[in-house]
Formats: sequence, structure tokens, C-alpha cells
Amino acid sequence: MGIWLNQSSIDGFILLGIFSHSQTDLVLFSVVMVVFTVAICGNVLLLFLIYIDPRLHKPMYFFLSQLSLMDLMLVCNITPKMAVNFLSGRKSISFVGCGIQIGFFVSLVGSEGLLLGLMSYDRYVVISHPLHYPVLMSQRVCLQIAGSSWAFGILDGIIQMVAAMNLPYCGSRNVDHFFCVPALLKLACTDTSLFDTLLFACCVFMLLLPFSIIVASYAHILRAVLHMHSAQARKKALATCSSHLTAVSLFYRTAMFIYLRPRRHQAPSHDKVVSIFYTVLTPMLNPLIYSLRNREVMGAVRKGLDHCRTSSQH
Repeated sequence: MGIWLNQSSIDGFILLGIFSHSQTDLVLFSVVMVVFTVAICGNVLLLFLIYIDPRLHKPMYFFLSQLSLMDLMLVCNITPKMAVNFLSGRKSISFVGCGIQIGFFVSLVGSEGLLLGLMSYDRYVVISHPLHYPVLMSQRVCLQIAGSSWAFGILDGIIQMVAAMNLPYCGSRNVDHFFCVPALLKLACTDTSLFDTLLFACCVFMLLLPFSIIVASYAHILRAVLHMHSAQARKKALATCSSHLTAVSLFYRTAMFIYLRPRRHQAPSHDKVVSIFYTVLTPMLNPLIYSLRNREVMGAVRKGLDHCRTSSQH
């Protein structure tokens, strides 16, 4: 921690960003800000609906509220700083600010990955053991699932933040990215092979553990679906899982592309583009995936709109 305190007095780092001030990049920046705004509004709306509508006070929607909270915090951790740096032209971030950004980012990504993995158990129970669902997915179990997701994610974030901030940095302060993870390590003036191994081990654990839960859960779900005699029941069971599978596919394909590739295949330009998808687009898509295909959520939206119309008429 001493190195952190000593280095906190330096000027910090320069985030080179992803956009230049060309006409094309100005359009792309505007698109990213629109997506950011939709992500904020979509997640806040979903959180509000789940809180006020009694029909949404179920385990699946409790997990969705946690997912929306994680997405909301993730998109607010990265995008506002990127936007301020682009519009002001300053592009700087303090040493402590960089550490906080790393801690929040790793914690939220880790927590979201674990929660998505554990949510597959909820889908397994609702399809394979519907009569025992209230017992197997009690309020206590739901709190344990959400709590363990947050706890492991935060622990991972603290480990990586402390490790990264205790490395000595010298020479160039230019970070070839629009946020501090993981390009900052390239500026360390010491051998980072031990940290690289730690980082890779954390990523493998935080990605492959929940992914194995997903594979195991859906293997049991598939077996249960194949034993159903009614085609209508099979269709309904698969529809129940479609939103979760779509969200899982978006999250894990991007995360594995960024963190589980060999270092020699990593290019900053590719990482920056994929990171935009990861930090802005996915948080926007998650509430859309879970609401547009969901009758109960759409019913809550219509009920809210009807209530607003009635209030305005009075």
C-alpha cells in the first residue's frame, strides 16, 4: 500500500481514448452517448417497475433488479469519464481515480458474471422442479445467491485493484484505452508476469465457474424438456430460458474474447471496440432482452402508463 500512497502524488495518467475529433468519430461518439442514455433509462425503469409492482416480486425479478443495478453502476463507472475527457480534450485521470475505476469495473463484471451463472439454477428449478420452486428458491436462497455474487465480485475487484496500484509506474503515462483496465499494466516498469498470472487465474475462476454452472443447469433443463410429452410445454419451457440465454451469450462471448485470449493475440484497437460493446451496449440490451420478451414486465409498463394517464387527466 506504501507504493500506492507514494504514487498518488504523481500527475496520474493520460487516457488516449477511442475517438478522435474527425466527423466519423463525432457521429460514433454521439451514438455511444445515445446508447448510454438508453442504458441508464432502461435499467432505472426496470428497477422502478420491479420495486413498485407486486406481480414482479418473484425470485427471477429480484435477480433482474440486481443485474440492472450492476449494469447501471458499470455504465456510470466508465462512460461519463470517457465523455468528459473527449469533450474537454484533457484526457487525464488521477492515480487514485484509476485505482477506483479498476476496483469498480472488476467487481461489477465479476459480480454480473457470477449472478448470470447462478440465475441458470433458478431456470433449472422452475422447469425441472416447479412444485418445489417456492422452497428451493426461498427469499433466503435468493439473498444468498445475490450476496455471494456481490461478495466474490467485490473480493476479485479489491485483489486486482490493490495488486495493480502497488506496481511501480514510470516513463510514459499514456494509457492506450478509454479506461484503466487492463491497458494500465503495460506502463509498469517491472516484470508483471506474476500479476498477469494472478489476473488470468482470477478471470478463469470468475468466468469458468459460473459458465460451468450454466452448462450443468441447461444440460438438466434440456433433459427435462426432452421428457415432456406436450409440444406446447416444451415450447413454453424453452421460451422461459430464452432471455437468460441471450444475456449469457452476450456477456460471456465478449468477456472470454477480452480476458481469455493469449497476450500475443491482443490488439489495443480490437480491445477498445469490444470494450465499448461490453461497457455500454450490453447494459443497454439487458433490460430490453428481459422486458420486450416478458409479458409480466410489459404488463407492468402498461399499468404504469395507464396510471400516469389517469393522474394527468385528474
